[in-house]
Amino acid sequence: MGESGLAGLPLADKSLSDIQREVDAYISQFKEGYFSPLSMLARMTEEVGELAREVNHLYGEKPKKKDEAENSIEMELGDVFFIVLCFANALGLDLTEAHNRVMHKFNTRDAGRWTKKDTENV
Repeated sequence: MGESGLAGLPLADKSLSDIQREVDAYISQFKEGYFSPLSMLARMTEEVGELAREVNHLYGEKPKKKDEAENSIEMELGDVFFIVLCFANALGLDLTEAHNRVMHKFNTRDAGRWTKKDTENV
């Protein structure tokens, strides 16, 4: 695959399929390609740990050390999202379809699980 051509667009202008293709184009330029599923799961675990650290620094009881690098929840979520995209691509999974199936599950199985906001006054 060649360069995506979508890299300069804001996220709002990219579909999930576009994003999966953009990540695939990036990874496909390297001989190593995608990591094995087990390696990607380990990498995802690392990234979620880094996200947890940032959340704990911002909302928890563990402040950052003075010499600790600046980071952000946004960047850590981006790293988690990237590895999820890589994982899906390596396994040939369509995340749009996965999203649709998950939303169907939540809209049916969990339809009455949570207290809905009063929509009459909205």
